[in-house]
Amino acid sequence: MNSSKHMTRLAAALALAASLALAGCAARPAAPAASPAAAPTTAFPVTITDDASRTVTVKVEPQRIVSLAPAGTEILFALKQGEKVVGVTSYDDYPSEVASITKVGDFAGPNIEAVAAAKPDLILATSGVQAAVVAKLEALGATVVVLDPQSLDGVYNDIAKVGSVSGASIKTKTGLVDSMRNEVASVRKSAAASPTVTTFIEIGQNPLFTTGTGTLMNELVGLAGGKNVVTQPGYVSYSAEQLIAANPSVYFATEGSSSDPAAIEKRPGYGQLAAVKNGRVVILDDSLVSRGGPRIVDGLKQIAAGLHLSPTSGP
Repeated sequence: MNSSKHMTRLAAALALAASLALAGCAARPAAPAASPAAAPTTAFPVTITDDASRTVTVKVEPQRIVSLAPAGTEILFALKQGEKVVGVTSYDDYPSEVASITKVGDFAGPNIEAVAAAKPDLILATSGVQAAVVAKLEALGATVVVLDPQSLDGVYNDIAKVGSVSGASIKTKTGLVDSMRNEVASVRKSAAASPTVTTFIEIGQNPLFTTGTGTLMNELVGLAGGKNVVTQPGYVSYSAEQLIAANPSVYFATEGSSSDPAAIEKRPGYGQLAAVKNGRVVILDDSLVSRGGPRIVDGLKQIAAGLHLSPTSGP
């Protein structure tokens, strides 16, 4: 592939995605200063059903919160509850304030002793890889809420739940969700004016791993005006033969899998793909497209930008 053409296309994609993200940030209203009279909160105790189908009761408004997943941390800060966060994982990198917060281990293996030492009265965790950690923390008497949304509606619901259990004002949590819904509607309206584009999303390689139906990323592709060529449900392995037969027009890869479009294009057989022939290999920011928090809207915009750039001819 001609390197100058590739760099020009990449620069255009990044510029468009950045402009969309900045527009989204500007569109989100700043939360008003909270006061009991002007911004009422949900009365405690609060009982919710979390994403692990567990009934959790938070008896009093928490003052010390540990978040074991980046999405939960981002939700707390977006809800103006960041001053209550006393522990995060080494994977948390947004917003910038988390750099100074005590680290309690990594995402896959939080340190139980470090979590306990933070003396939290509420812990936000996720399912899957953290299931055993959640069980251990509950055995110690901790109050744990599991967040693992599989759709945009799930993200909206989690924001509302975190707002309730953390003590965020009702106006702040509803305002944030309403703002996100409006931005998503704007992207959908814009995408509807363009032809549907077939695509594939690489989230892992050696072996090739992708995301299919019933997943958050698959929903984002559809909302952005794309059609995922993968029809299997969930997160699945995929062969090069399947990929070549499906022949997507746009090939997405998350940064965690590959950050170099040129390296993807040079893989055996990939030269046959329409996405490679037309220079439509696009790298996605994992933190935007995979975290079930407020910035998922920016991930949607990044996907839309990658889908609807004008195709270019090969070298």
